Amino acid sequence: MKDSNITDIPKIYSEIERKSNEIGFTMPSDLYVGTLLKTLVSSKPKGHFLELGTGIGLSLSWMVDGMDAESKITSIDNDPKLVAIAKSYFEQDKRVEILNIDGTEWIKNYSGKAFDLIFADAWPGKYSEIDETLDLIKPGGFYIIDDMLAQPNWPDGHQEIVDQFIEYLETRKDFNLTKMNWSTGIIIATKIY
Repeated sequence: MKDSNITDIPKIYSEIERKSNEIGFTMPSDLYVGTLLKTLVSSKPKGHFLELGTGIGLSLSWMVDGMDAESKITSIDNDPKLVAIAKSYFEQDKRVEILNIDGTEWIKNYSGKAFDLIFADAWPGKYSEIDETLDLIKPGGFYIIDDMLAQPNWPDGHQEIVDQFIEYLETRKDFNLTKMNWSTGIIIATKIY
């Protein structure tokens, strides 16, 4: 088995990747993370999903590709330029809502239904507002985070923040965790019923 043999890449992915290279976007999600997200999203028919950190829409393309016709996803980012680009790829898909808003503000003010899966790829929802974010997940739902292994673009002191965050997740009795030294370092957490 070769995990590098990825055959089910979303049709729109290469176009978004080309745009990412064109504008010099330096924080794209890993292909492996995309395949994992697609697989997990497809396990939740009529699912309700949240992505914190849209970026240019690369990981969003995987999640949308895994969704059924009755699923919905909200994706949030605070960068208006990136949100505008991502919206241009998904504006025809009524299942997708992309918001240009501060993640902290959105998390603290959200009062809708709980999510089947949250992919937290931004500071809010990963390193801040963690309790509020975990409260937004349905029992049996997934909390997915990447970049738990040291990355070349990490600022000084970031490893300590990551270590403290992982230690905190390990204390939560309402989630089961799997930590994977794979891709950029993944944690899959499932909320216990």
